[in-house]
Amino acid sequence: MSSSLDGFPEGQVQFDLERGGASVRVDAGLYPLEAIYGAAYVFIDRCFVLLDRADGGAYRVWLSPKKATDEQSVRAMLGELGNELLSCAWRAQIAKESRSIIEAVTARALGGARGAPGLDDLEAFDFSDEAFDDPLGIAMSWEEKYGKKKAEEPKAEAAEPDAEPKP
Repeated sequence: MSSSLDGFPEGQVQFDLERGGASVRVDAGLYPLEAIYGAAYVFIDRCFVLLDRADGGAYRVWLSPKKATDEQSVRAMLGELGNELLSCAWRAQIAKESRSIIEAVTARALGGARGAPGLDDLEAFDFSDEAFDDPLGIAMSWEEKYGKKKAEEPKAEAAEPDAEPKP
């Protein structure tokens, strides 16, 4: 016997204690299919999961726990499914919006993985460019900036050992 659960929208969630599971209607306009797959995947270790296309542009997700359960645990499981649906839909939206950035970074990383330039690349390179300006000294190596100072030349007085000491 299928019934609705208190606290969930009418017609969206059906609970069947005899069959030991629950069914959720998910609007395809709100949640992309990839988000539904991602949310359902989280439950496959503890539930049997069935995805079906319902009428009117929606999907139906049936969760049947692998272990015996009561109404309270099914309610918690359905709440977790709702949270996971929202999380997966948000991640899918972020991935969609930042796709060009991800592709650019990946292309640059793979381009750098080619290794050192070949002889043909070096032959075509223009080495006549002058060095760039570095007014802040940022391009200076650590040794040049912080390395040991060269020993200063001895003072003129110390350089004359033949001179007699002054009284």
